[in-house]
Amino acid sequence: MNKREFLKTSFALSLGSLFSPLYSFLPQTDRIIRKNWAGNLEYSAKNFHIPNSLENLQDLVRNSDKLRIIGTRHCFNNIGDSKENQISLRHFNRIVELDKKRRTATVEAGVSYGQLCPILHAKGFALHNLASLPHISIAGACATATHGSGVGNGNLATAVSGMEFLDANGELVLLSKKTDIDRFSGAVVGLGSMGVVTKLVLDIEPTYEVRQDVFQFLPLTRLESNFDEIFSSGYSVSLFTDWQTENVNQVWIKRRLDGLKLIDESADFFDAIPASRDIHPILELSPQNCTEQMGVPGPWFERLPHFKMNFTPSSGKEFQSEYFVPRRFAIDAIRALQKLGKELKSLLMISEIRIVEADNLWMSTCYQQSCVVFHFTWHQDWKVLKELLPLVEKELNPFGARPHWGKIFVMSPERIESLYEKLPDFKLLLREYDPDGKFRNDYINRNLGFI
Repeated sequence: MNKREFLKTSFALSLGSLFSPLYSFLPQTDRIIRKNWAGNLEYSAKNFHIPNSLENLQDLVRNSDKLRIIGTRHCFNNIGDSKENQISLRHFNRIVELDKKRRTATVEAGVSYGQLCPILHAKGFALHNLASLPHISIAGACATATHGSGVGNGNLATAVSGMEFLDANGELVLLSKKTDIDRFSGAVVGLGSMGVVTKLVLDIEPTYEVRQDVFQFLPLTRLESNFDEIFSSGYSVSLFTDWQTENVNQVWIKRRLDGLKLIDESADFFDAIPASRDIHPILELSPQNCTEQMGVPGPWFERLPHFKMNFTPSSGKEFQSEYFVPRRFAIDAIRALQKLGKELKSLLMISEIRIVEADNLWMSTCYQQSCVVFHFTWHQDWKVLKELLPLVEKELNPFGARPHWGKIFVMSPERIESLYEKLPDFKLLLREYDPDGKFRNDYINRNLGFI
């Protein structure tokens, strides 16, 4: 057996048996949904496919000139769209293996965090981080560098230690973090353009509990003078603001209960005051769909997200934008955005500020830089937003802001290219696995400079 065959065999064993999954979820409806979850985008693909086996998927890949994979539709732009073929992996929804010794979980590409996490917890394990929404697919989240938050916490893709995908010929490719360092670093945040991801191996850790405390009306002056202390006060910390006053509206602190010092929920927090009840980031909305607050302990997967799995996340009908700024520019970027309060007022529902740690994944928004992240939830008025986003980006551009791949931005391809030093290597990797651009669409061609 040569080295290539040995690595392939060894990695296949780590993926677990294809035919003996630990958990298989009931097939989701095969109803074809032609819009994203927020309803702002209607997909344009002529053909929509829902394969129910690896062989069926391989045939689709081999016999298609152009195709894209659609996940749980939580993107706000056309990254998952195709003019020809769109494929859903909703039937690829098995948890294949839980390796307690290696502390890994192997899942198929269609599994969501909401499906995986309760099972992990029941088995005594956890993930290091979660996004605001548990509704999203694991493969889709990792492919776009979607993130949670916390000082020391990398985005969701940093939990990936192995992956399996189909290249443009429909052949299985196996990559491991340990044995395929460069290719792996380029492929994990693949933007759906490397091939069709079929399985991921995730690093896991012992389960833990989290409490969530919320404070209101944090003075901006205290944030500026105590930025590191505030964001280090919990395992994951989120600030919500509308940029309309000299205060941050809300501070959400998520603290692990495995040995960390607890905060006094009755005490002021850098002159912010404890919330007296559960609240939604958008104060006018009911907190019913938000995860438990008021310091009530609970499993990690019921506290790290902002929203519960069985409820509509956020406001539902909305636009979202998000920008990643090197952490060293955090205060300057906050001051720059604060100047736009008047312009933001008519369209902004709420803005969130978080920290995400650096990683070595080529197309990650946090590649080799710890970031402060500015998230914007907008009312759905594209006429106004297309005039507003250039103002936001103009203020953040001096700080090297990178836009979230799955959200709305107007940044030029030339600007994006200047922000990713590994983009030329990434494009070479795409051409290796997909020389004719089978998996590239208008979004990829434009933003990565293929046209």
